[in-house]
Amino acid sequence: MRFLLRVAFWLTIVVLLLPAGPGKQGDDGRGQVGAVEALGAAQAVVEDARDFCARRPETCVVGSQAFQTFGQKAQHGAKLLYEFLSDRFAETPTSSPRGEIRLGGANERPGRHTLKPEDMAPGWNGPERKPVPLPLRRPA
Repeated sequence: MRFLLRVAFWLTIVVLLLPAGPGKQGDDGRGQVGAVEALGAAQAVVEDARDFCARRPETCVVGSQAFQTFGQKAQHGAKLLYEFLSDRFAETPTSSPRGEIRLGGANERPGRHTLKPEDMAPGWNGPERKPVPLPLRRPA
């Protein structure tokens, strides 16, 4: 949810900073709002939103509960989607009930955590190292 709010915020900023086409005017004949006026209006909206909970605390409580319920539903939906995709694209179907998969146990899916430490070490593909001759010492 925070990601979507951030994306919406930054897209709004980008759109505000984009130049408008030449000669565009509003319906009432006045010119368009400049970036400075839009920024001032945005600041006024933020200040009004900050004071909203002081004016209407019961609305903020209900809104907070609604967002909490929405977050729980989003988590549950993401969990269901993850389980569906895991079952769908697994190499072999799992016979264990959901939520009882233990890492490192008999219920672990085959093909996971099978690399040995020597498998994970990168192989050297460069030229072999040759000794570099050192210059002769100067007499002191």
